Amino acid sequence: MPVPWEALIPFGLLTSMFAAAGTLLNVSKRAQNQGKPVRYHIDAWDEMMMDRDKRLTGHVRGQSTNPTAPEGFETSSSWYTEHTQ
Repeated sequence: MPVPWEALIPFGLLTSMFAAAGTLLNVSKRAQNQGKPVRYHIDAWDEMMMDRDKRLTGHVRGQSTNPTAPEGFETSSSWYTEHTQ
């Protein structure tokens, strides 16, 4: 059975476009997470730690090595603002 060689050009183009789109999507997601892989199966503890990291560093994936919290960290919690009224 002969191979239709003219059909291989669109097949190659389509395959390379899917590969390029997947690669660019992966690069975009990693760039938004500071080069770290995307998180899956996030539970309540992870969400709480992500909120704490965001208040400490300004980014959900950021982590700080400074042992002291910055000024205003004690009062920047949403729990504190919701339950003090």
